Amino acid sequence: MRTLLLLPVVAALLTVFGPTQPDAAAPPLPIHSGRYPDGRALEVVGDPSAARTVVVLVPGVNSTAANFDRGLGGVQRRAPAWQAHRLADEIAARGGPGAADRVAVVAWLGYRTPEGVGLDAAREDLAAAGAAALREFVARLPGERIVVVGHSYGSTVAGLAAPGLDRRVSDIVALGSPGMGVDSAGELRTAAHVWAGSAADDWIRRIPGVRVLGAGHGAHPYDPSFGAEPLPVGGVVGHDGYFVPGTESLRALADIALGAVPAGAL
Repeated sequence: MRTLLLLPVVAALLTVFGPTQPDAAAPPLPIHSGRYPDGRALEVVGDPSAARTVVVLVPGVNSTAANFDRGLGGVQRRAPAWQAHRLADEIAARGGPGAADRVAVVAWLGYRTPEGVGLDAAREDLAAAGAAALREFVARLPGERIVVVGHSYGSTVAGLAAPGLDRRVSDIVALGSPGMGVDSAGELRTAAHVWAGSAADDWIRRIPGVRVLGAGHGAHPYDPSFGAEPLPVGGVVGHDGYFVPGTESLRALADIALGAVPAGAL
């Protein structure tokens, strides 16, 4: 009888602390804007086939095709499509004539994201599936150079994908990151430059930077001991403000996309 009573407890512990199991692979996304019934979505700003550089934005928790354009809770700055357009605008403004043709921006929602800050967000099952899909997508992109920008749980996806990303990936950026699945930039096993930024009042800072028995995502990338290059975040408010016009983070992302070192970053 005692054994039977313990079974639900054991099952719960395995759910929380068991090994990471990636989702089954979904069919590859075509490289053009679209919203799909399975919850995936893509917004392409510019022409990747003609651009020298392609920037891929990877969103995080609660991002779906349904809120891809309007933002979670109707808050537009949370919308991946809106973020892609704001970054493209900043690139055009900072890069001078022809910059918009040299750089394309893609908001990529190619994986099932966690719903809320619960068990799925604490574990890396969905991130592992997302990482596999991200590697496949990036490998199919045209262009000489690729920049990957992960926001929130999307940075965990980018971190898990890092060792297997296409060699054209020159930079990986973590914004408001709960962790990239490792404890140092060196453990990402990538030749790409790794950048990280987190606003002072970003609530993600309250999440412990640990990995214990399958829960957590490792050290915070914005911590100097992690070894990432610091991304300026002046003017950013909260967890969702990194793509808001006028912020240092948006300007820094545009500079990285243009192949320049962000002002004040080093």
